[in-house]
Amino acid sequence: MTKKSKIDHYTDKEALDFHNRGKSGKIEIISSKSLTTKRDLSLAYSPGVAVPVKEISRNPDAAYEYTSKGNLVAVISNGSAILGLGDLGALASKPVMEGKAVLFKRFADIDAIDIEIDSKDPDEIIKCIQNIGNSFGGINLEDIAAPDCFIIERKLRDTLDIPIFHDDQHGTAIITSAALINALDISKKKPGEVKIVINGAGASALACANLFKSIGIKTQNIIMLDRKGVIYKGRDNVDQFKSAYAVETNLRTLQDAIKNADVFLGLSAKNVLTKDMVKSMAKNPIIFACANPDPEIKPELVDEVRSDAIVATGRSDYPNQVNNLIGFPYIFRGALDVRSKEINEEMKIAAAKAIAALAREEVPDEVVNAYGGERPHYGKEYIIPSTFDPRLISRIPAAVAEAAMKSGVSRRKISDIETYKDQLANRLDPSMSIMQGINAQVKKRPKTVVFAEGEDQNMLKAAVAYKNSRLGTPIVIGNEKRVKEQLKEIGLDENYKIQIVNSTDKEKRDLYTKKLYSKLQRQGLLERDVDRLIRNDRIIWGSSMVDCGDADAMVTGNIRHYAASIESLKKVVDARPGEILFGLNMVITQKKNCIYS
Repeated sequence: MTKKSKIDHYTDKEALDFHNRGKSGKIEIISSKSLTTKRDLSLAYSPGVAVPVKEISRNPDAAYEYTSKGNLVAVISNGSAILGLGDLGALASKPVMEGKAVLFKRFADIDAIDIEIDSKDPDEIIKCIQNIGNSFGGINLEDIAAPDCFIIERKLRDTLDIPIFHDDQHGTAIITSAALINALDISKKKPGEVKIVINGAGASALACANLFKSIGIKTQNIIMLDRKGVIYKGRDNVDQFKSAYAVETNLRTLQDAIKNADVFLGLSAKNVLTKDMVKSMAKNPIIFACANPDPEIKPELVDEVRSDAIVATGRSDYPNQVNNLIGFPYIFRGALDVRSKEINEEMKIAAAKAIAALAREEVPDEVVNAYGGERPHYGKEYIIPSTFDPRLISRIPAAVAEAAMKSGVSRRKISDIETYKDQLANRLDPSMSIMQGINAQVKKRPKTVVFAEGEDQNMLKAAVAYKNSRLGTPIVIGNEKRVKEQLKEIGLDENYKIQIVNSTDKEKRDLYTKKLYSKLQRQGLLERDVDRLIRNDRIIWGSSMVDCGDADAMVTGNIRHYAASIESLKKVVDARPGEILFGLNMVITQKKNCIYS
């Protein structure tokens, strides 16, 4: 059966109170510069502000240097297609657009402002955005109904030299394409050979179909349906956008089209796909039921008739959520950082491939925590990364930026992509710059480090992270069987390659005992007493490894009080002459770092 996670329930009043608590709404503007003195005010406004004004008048590109333009996105809607609620007007779309602005800031450190245009006239909307477009580094169009969204985006892309991105179209297409890349890989199916049925012919469906072709899907293998059924050649009243997917066929209904189909993509309405239809699909079917809030078919119903299906939805309470949040903040981040003139097909494909590749890697603990303590693995129930994956901020923007530079739409070059990835991670986590500096030094001289409490899950995770980060060679101390059980508990294969040592190694135990006995015999201990210490105290065992040159350093103290750990440590090693043992704490904030010893 498909696993479901706990759903967050809330009342209408709770939602309203959330938006009204403290300051009304969800966004505010704060100064990025200090404004505490008269001199600060003179520089920020009159007369100091005149200097960048003159520079920009001489060179418009200087706006990227002296204003927030390069990190500012406008989130624009006319409210004609708000979420699944329909046309409720421009002002009613403001909570959604504010929410989008918050997501830009939270996930990619992009400043965003919402703009609601009270018009249904595409030409009027286009003119309005053209007149304000130069104020922004990019434009995110949102919740604008088809076909107006196509017309508006196309005209703006032709007339403005900043990224114009209709997220309902392209965000959905990018995430869905990433999911499809992996679903086809898991199902052992080739893109050029699969038959795809797309139920829905709106903005997102057409964008998905267009991007699918870029990853190898053949146009003739796509059957698209709207409310009237299959879009076929010769059908009356098919607009120019849908006609691109009109095919020569006698199929007329979803029930007809779905037979022997490899892939179903639903961007339509709830419950339109039945269990009988799922039964009629090809072997190892791929079903993306993305209608919100209720999918075209619930995953548990698919499970009742097919055990070989891969299912994705737009919901967070099922595996494989097709969520635009995985894409749009990071796509804009990469585009803004190279000052791209547009977001082109090459950049979209690069984003899709980067997202797909990330899902194939072992996931970090942040994702494990988001999944309720279970570590997901690449497979039928994990084909796209979690929205909580901290690696999204560095992987996707870097891929998008590289594609922009290669395709010739960037104004700015990034010479070192790896350094850029580090800078991206720093934007959201102030500790990263400190840790990356430390890691860079460690990588220059990789060390062998003993992790004393190897059976403790957190200690074992640290050892695994040390290895995966290529910082050096970890050695864990513990019972081999127990360590392997813990590896399985944290979601890794029990045969994960990591060195495990313990006191059953008699040759090493004898060596460490003799060395330590030569020191402790002056304290009245017999050799058998020292042997007992070596066997029973993992801190003493690990310290002896360092003392005898079998390791360079040791990590300990996770399950034992600091003072007790130090007492065991001092039995084996002493501080260097003239130095003392001490502890170190570091507090890292956005503004400053404090170190306490």
